[in-house]
Amino acid sequence: MDKEKQQKFDLRYLEMARIWAKNSYCQRRQVGALVVKDGMIISDGYNGTPSGFENVCEDENNVTKPYVLHAEANAITKLARSNNNSEGATIYITASPCIECAKLIIQSGIKRVVYGEKYRLTDGVDLLERAHIETVYINPDEK
Repeated sequence: MDKEKQQKFDLRYLEMARIWAKNSYCQRRQVGALVVKDGMIISDGYNGTPSGFENVCEDENNVTKPYVLHAEANAITKLARSNNNSEGATIYITASPCIECAKLIIQSGIKRVVYGEKYRLTDGVDLLERAHIETVYINPDEK
């Protein structure tokens, strides 16, 4: 795929991840993720509590509960319960991944990460680059 066409697709998938993030019940930050392989969305995720837990992400002091899953972790673990696999896929995330999610991305075989917002910590992106996974930052508001 040529570079210009890839950029258009990247922007669209990132916009879709932003819409998907709105499913999150988290108050402090809503994050969405889509895993795309061979031009198809094969998984999705948003940050939130594990299945069966109450949909409350923060405690009474507005601190995120320690068991809240990140959008990337939800998308990747959802794949584990499906017949799909993420080998060679691209993950689109509304925010740059943390180091824990970066480890999951590496182990899942995802080869490309596109994110739309830089987080204050860069250790996740640094680890992905160290693992030779292509990382692309796109600000969807700068069209």
